[in-house]
Amino acid sequence: MSSTAQAQAPTSQEAHGRQLLVIYLALMLAMLLAALDQTIVSTALPTIVNDLGGLAHLSWVVTAYLLATTATTQIWGKLGDQYGRKYLFLGAIAIFLVGSALCGQSRNMGELIGFRAIQGVGGGGLIVLTQAIIADIVPARERGKYQGAFGAVFGVASVAGPLLGGFFVDNLSWRWVFYINLPIGALALVVIAVVLPATSTRQRHQIDYLGAVLLAGFAICIVLATSWGGTTYPWNSGVIIGLFAASVVLLGGWYASARRAAEPVLPLRLFRNSVFTMAAAISLAAGFALFGAVSFLPLFLQVVHGVSPTISGVYLLPMVLGMLLTSVGSGQLIARTGRYKIYPIIGTFMMALALFLLSRMDESTPTPVMNLYFFLLGFSLGLIIQVLIIAVQNSVDYADLGAATSGVTFFRSIGGAFGVSVFGAIFTNQLASNLRAALHGIPLPPGFSAATVQSDTKLLNKLPPAVQHDILHAYSLSLHPVFLTAVPIALVAFGLAWFLREVPLRTAAGETLRNTARSADLGEGLGGAPTERSSAAEAERMAARLSGTDLRRFGYAKLARDAGLDLSGGACWVLTRLARQGPTQGPELARQAGVTVAEGHPVAEQLVSRGLITRNDGVLALTSDGERTAEKLFRAEHDWMEHMLAGWSPEQHAELDDVLTRLSRALLGDEADRYQVDRVDH
Repeated sequence: MSSTAQAQAPTSQEAHGRQLLVIYLALMLAMLLAALDQTIVSTALPTIVNDLGGLAHLSWVVTAYLLATTATTQIWGKLGDQYGRKYLFLGAIAIFLVGSALCGQSRNMGELIGFRAIQGVGGGGLIVLTQAIIADIVPARERGKYQGAFGAVFGVASVAGPLLGGFFVDNLSWRWVFYINLPIGALALVVIAVVLPATSTRQRHQIDYLGAVLLAGFAICIVLATSWGGTTYPWNSGVIIGLFAASVVLLGGWYASARRAAEPVLPLRLFRNSVFTMAAAISLAAGFALFGAVSFLPLFLQVVHGVSPTISGVYLLPMVLGMLLTSVGSGQLIARTGRYKIYPIIGTFMMALALFLLSRMDESTPTPVMNLYFFLLGFSLGLIIQVLIIAVQNSVDYADLGAATSGVTFFRSIGGAFGVSVFGAIFTNQLASNLRAALHGIPLPPGFSAATVQSDTKLLNKLPPAVQHDILHAYSLSLHPVFLTAVPIALVAFGLAWFLREVPLRTAAGETLRNTARSADLGEGLGGAPTERSSAAEAERMAARLSGTDLRRFGYAKLARDAGLDLSGGACWVLTRLARQGPTQGPELARQAGVTVAEGHPVAEQLVSRGLITRNDGVLALTSDGERTAEKLFRAEHDWMEHMLAGWSPEQHAELDDVLTRLSRALLGDEADRYQVDRVDH
C-alpha cells in the first residue's frame, strides 16, 4: 500500500444478528460461484469439445477465466477501497452473471472462450470484494472466523465442482454448468442490494491501470504464443515471433511503469528479497506443472477409461483429500516448530514423482492405482502453497506485507494459465500425430477420419472394438507427454526450493505467523485463487487472531497487570465496554455480558466503590477516572500487539500504529469475552 493511502477509520456499518447472517450467506453464495467456476468446467470439457468442436482450443476455456480473474483482482480491490464496495460488488455479480448466461449460449469454442473471460472479470471482483466486505461489517474479533470460512468454501468447491460439472453433463447439458450460476447469483444480487449497508469509509489510491494492462497483455501474448505455436501456426511464423516480441515489449513497458507508479501492481523492490523471489518462482513452476496437468485428468478418465463425467469427478476426490491433509497438517507443524523450508522441498519432489507416475497411466491402469497417484499429487500441493505465503510474510517489511502475499498467488495463477495453454498445445500436437498413425491403413466408415474422431469422441461407439482400442491407446499416448513434460518443471521447483532462505519464526512477529500457520487458509491451498491484500488488512487480520487467542488463554486480568491496574478481569471488561458504547442500563449491560443482574452486581459495586463508574437510575456510566483507566487498558492492548508485530516495526509506520490503535478499541469489551464478567476475584 502506498504511504499516501489513508488508514481506514473505524467502520460504522458493522452488521449484527439476523442482518449479518443474511449478508454473510449472500456473500458465501457469491464466493461459491467464483470458486466453483474454477473447477466445475473441468469434467465438462470433453463433452463441450464434442458439442462445439475446437479440441485445439480446449485449454483456453480454463485459461481465459484464470487470466481475467488474475488481471483484475487488484483493480477491484483498490476501486472498492476508493469508491465503496457495495455497488462495485453488485457490478461484479452482474458481470459474472452476464458472462455465465453468454457462456451457456455459446455456439462455438471462440465464443465460449471470450465469454469465459467476461466471467473471469466478474469472478475477480467476487473473490476480492467478498473478503473486503466482511472486514466492513464484522467486528474485528470475529473476522478471522468468518474469513476462514471462505477458505472452506474453496475446499467445498474443489470437491463439489468436478462432481457438479459431471452431474449436469450426465443429466441435463453442459450448458447448465453455467446456467446454474444465474438463480444463485440473482439471489445474492437481490440480498446484497437490499440488506448490505454502503461502505462509509474511503481509502485513496493511485491505481496502476497501466501496469495492470501491460502485465495482462504480456501474459496473454505469452499464453497465445505457447498455445498456437506448432499447432495453429508454425513456431517460425510471423504470428508466433510477433507474439513473443510483443510480450518482451510489454514486459519492458511494465518494468518502466512499475518504477514510476505510486502503487504498482507488483512493486519492484519485492524482487530484491530473495525469499519472495524464490517463493514466486516456486509458485510459478508449481502452478505451471500442477494446474496444467490436472486440467487434462478428466479428459483422460472420460475418454481413455470411459467413465461418465460424474464418475470422473469422483475419481478426483483422493487428490482433494491429499490437499486437505497437508494444507492443514503442514500449518500445524510449522506452528509447533517455527520452520517451513522442508515442506516445499518435500512437496515439489512428491509433485515431480506424482506427475511421473501419471505419465505411466494407460487404458489398463487399475482404479486403486490411479487413486493413489491422484492422492500423491494433491498431497504435494498442500505442502507448497500455504507454506510459501507464510515464508514471504515472515521475510518482508510491513510496507510489502500485502503486496508480497498477493504476489505469490499472482505468480501461481499466471503459472497455471501458462501450464494449461502449453500442455494443451502438446496434447493437441501429439493426438493429431498418434491418431493418424493409429488409423493408418484402417478402413473407416464413410464420414469418419482422424479429425472427426478427434473433435467428437462419441463417434468411437460406432467403430469396431479393435479400432476403438487403437484410438483410446492413441489418446493415452498423447496424454503421456503432457504429464511427462510437467516433471522437469516440477524438478525446477524442487531445485528452487533448496534455495528458499529459511528465516525461523522466532521473533514476536513470528508468533503471530505461527497462529496464521496453525489455522491454514484452505482457500490458498485448494482454490488457487489470486488475491488482493493491503499490508494494513493483513496485519490487522494477524493481530486480531493473536489477540483473541491471548485473551482466551489469560483473560483481562493479565491485561490489567500490564496496564499497572489492580482490577479483576470482569471490571476491565465493563470499563472497556462502557468506553465503547457509552452509558448503558445495568440490565442491558448484564445481558451483553451473558450474566444475570445479580451475577454482575459485585463487579459494578467494585467499580462504583473505586469511583470508576456511576450508577444513576440504573444507568452505568464512566467517570473521568474510569475513562482514563479504560484508556490505560486500550493502551496496554495496543502496546502488546505492537510488541507482537515488532518484526514489522510499527513505530516506523503511522498507518500500522493507527491500525493497532483502532484495533485495540475494537477488540476489548467485546461480547466474545463476556465470560470475563463473573471473574471478580481474578
